[in-house]
Amino acid sequence: MLMKQIIQLSISRDPVIFTKPADAATGPTDDVHVHKDAQGMLDYEGELVVVIGQDGKDITEANALDYVLGYAAGNDVSARNFQVPADICGGQYCYAKSFDRFAPMGPALASPTVIPDPQKLKYTTKVNGEIRQETSTDDMIWSVRQIIAHLSRGTTLRRGTAIMMGTPSGVGLFRKEFLKDGDIVEVEVEGIGKIANRMVFD
Repeated sequence: MLMKQIIQLSISRDPVIFTKPADAATGPTDDVHVHKDAQGMLDYEGELVVVIGQDGKDITEANALDYVLGYAAGNDVSARNFQVPADICGGQYCYAKSFDRFAPMGPALASPTVIPDPQKLKYTTKVNGEIRQETSTDDMIWSVRQIIAHLSRGTTLRRGTAIMMGTPSGVGLFRKEFLKDGDIVEVEVEGIGKIANRMVFD
């Protein structure tokens, strides 16, 4: 969901996909304990989270929302020192984003009956109360429908899968402002609620 006109990044033909292991998941108010090697360029990415409710494969865009169990707020915590420059990671983002507790989500799972159109949600990311990201999901490069269809192409998308939908401009990497020990990151999505997680440097 990066905004090309603001940060001047090229847009790939398909969404950039990476995975986080199950142990990256953590609760909406849990502390995020950060390994010493991941502290130097620690960053936030406020995102909409889509949780899949039933197994599906080769899902069409037209039917994609039928597979959604609900929506949540999420923070794709990232150790940028393992991500940039590209020759460090070979263009792979997974390791930088896969540390334990690097995927806070919550505070609840909002039903599609409450949120019939996920492309009409406003959300903000704050660090210690200061707004760092403010956008709407209608600014996403790829819609929820498109991403679900893409991920299920020839691949079974399992129920319980949580999909972080991408982040807008305002991340610390481009602001040259990285997270510090004790910082509190809040991500609030309209109609869903807010998560608030403190960064704890181990």
